[in-house]
Amino acid sequence: MAVILVVDDEQLQRDIVKTILDDEGYETYTASSGDEALITVNKYNPDVILTDLKMEGMDGIELLDAVQKDSLLSCTTMIIMTAHGTIFSAVEAMKKGAFDYLTKPLNKDSMLMTVARAVERTGLLKENLQLQKELYDRFRIEGIIGKSPGMREAFDIMKKVSHSSATIFIRGESGTGKELAARAIHYNSPRRSRPFTALNCACIPENLFESELFGYEPGAFTGAQSRKIGLFEATNSGTLFLDEIGDLPLMMQSKLLRVLQDKEIRRLGGKDPIKVDVRIITATNKDIEKELAKGKFREELYYRLKVVTIELPALRDRKSDIPELSQFFMTRYSREFGKRIKGIDPTAINALVDYNWPGNIRQLESVIERAVIMCDTETITLRDIKSELRYSESACSFDLDLPEGGINFEELEKDLLKKSMIRANGVMAKAAKLLGMSYKTFWYRWEKLNVESPVSKSEKQEQ
Repeated sequence: MAVILVVDDEQLQRDIVKTILDDEGYETYTASSGDEALITVNKYNPDVILTDLKMEGMDGIELLDAVQKDSLLSCTTMIIMTAHGTIFSAVEAMKKGAFDYLTKPLNKDSMLMTVARAVERTGLLKENLQLQKELYDRFRIEGIIGKSPGMREAFDIMKKVSHSSATIFIRGESGTGKELAARAIHYNSPRRSRPFTALNCACIPENLFESELFGYEPGAFTGAQSRKIGLFEATNSGTLFLDEIGDLPLMMQSKLLRVLQDKEIRRLGGKDPIKVDVRIITATNKDIEKELAKGKFREELYYRLKVVTIELPALRDRKSDIPELSQFFMTRYSREFGKRIKGIDPTAINALVDYNWPGNIRQLESVIERAVIMCDTETITLRDIKSELRYSESACSFDLDLPEGGINFEELEKDLLKKSMIRANGVMAKAAKLLGMSYKTFWYRWEKLNVESPVSKSEKQEQ
């Protein structure tokens, strides 16, 4: 039930408005002055305030200013009630933050419609505030799991840089949590209420980079029928996370450097520069120093991006964190899948700690997720995970070329599933057996990763 406060120095007017709002199911309170209104506001924290513009003592404008200065009332919506002769003042009040105004004598239907819209606005503001709080709680630096020396050092740097606007360079193998670190920095910064946008530079075709980052005007190129706002504009006052920055084409590297220097962009086909205030966080699993030596990365950009560098250790270098991480993922997926799993057997924990984890935290999460799905008891045992670890260890036998900075575990897994299906002539049960997996687990991973079958339907029919 929405709470409404009616402020007017005329008792008859207060009583009429209160009666109408009470009949609509609102919880309505009244005040005869601005000073009395502030006392009532602190007691009931109304969703909407309808206030007369002209009152003795504190008038409606002064009440509006007082409410807006109170951070606890940031979601309260104010409506001004005014006579025809003071409409100009009501418009000025709207410029200062009032939601709308009503002219006296009040029209019942118009008033109820305006109040309903104001209540809806307050609800949206509260939802947004709650979402921001949940995001902060989820991504607060203190909430990230990690007690190993390498992680404690990373957390210390993250806390120090969160309140600055310095560009940050995050290094680490694939799957070590680089985007999680970037989000934590954003949601612990003054920019937390503004957008956080992530872009994987390895996934964007070279000819689309400029339009993706800077946008374009109608007619900028064939097919550009309407204006598109690029990521820099869409993320203004927020944080732009550029993952796999080592894959950014040289041409775009020079343009990104220009944006960092001038703090402005120009849409494709546009004439006027557009000022932007965007914090840049970048990440890579490549050896950028080697890319510099090869001439594949601009030195000036490199030094502009790495004002602060954060190194995220591989999971094999922070094995003391594996038990807590495993428990966290077990709890998350037990809740998601409606399972009543209470813990992980110590023998299984030892196996997880002993494993080398080429896919890092992302791989650990994937293994625990599958274990939760397949587990039929209240405890995850060695039986629930050993086939997954054995299947992962068999990767090297498939003659894959592994990149220097680590591997993308999901792509590796897709490749393994495909190759096992080829060897099994498209028979999933046989493919699962080749990998030491159950048929259910193989089928689940095949569907979840949306693997394209390497064996055509005609080939299966011939078999």
